[in-house]
Amino acid sequence: MIARLALTALLVGSASTLAAQGNDPDRQVSQGRAQAPAGWNLRFDRANADRNAIRFETMGAGMHVTGGPAAVYWNATNTVQGAYTVEASFTQVKAPQHAEAYGLIWGGRNLNEANQDYLYFVIRKDGKYLVKHRAGAETHNIVEWTEHPAIVKEGADGKQANTLRVEVTATASRLFANGQLIRELPRQGMAANTDGIAGLRVNHNLDLHIEGFAVRR
Repeated sequence: MIARLALTALLVGSASTLAAQGNDPDRQVSQGRAQAPAGWNLRFDRANADRNAIRFETMGAGMHVTGGPAAVYWNATNTVQGAYTVEASFTQVKAPQHAEAYGLIWGGRNLNEANQDYLYFVIRKDGKYLVKHRAGAETHNIVEWTEHPAIVKEGADGKQANTLRVEVTATASRLFANGQLIRELPRQGMAANTDGIAGLRVNHNLDLHIEGFAVRR
């Protein structure tokens, strides 16, 4: 009886998840004359994601991502070791249907391979942040979703603007939002390896502008 109830709960949960995904499929966006920023690459979380479901382009003094599947974005010239800083200013242009996350990656290795590995620090519209580690197809939470007053929340107009920074030192990764230190991660365990590529992470169906992306050694 217990096994039957557990199976029923599992099926109901799976159906609910599929229904939620079905209510918010990847948006299809017009590619038009969009030109991806020179030297930049992207990798979708899902291997079968459609490249035409996303628009990644140079816009003004920055870069812009519109719609589509969750992905990481990087330029191999931003490969760093030892102490460094990575920073970018993000503007969520329109309110997403769900609380979708975006932010920075660092310590990236093998980003085009099955054994990809990186750390990421992302925020979402409700003013919360998350820190995770990806190893291959697996992800591991280092810091669960946590609200912090330094993170500007989405406004009534659907916009949200924040500057994020990761400072890597000999002993820790220090995470900042709008100039305020919000977390310090010792370089140990899942956060031990910080050498590698620094870049961006943008989740599902966001309209996001990025300016001032910089890696300083």
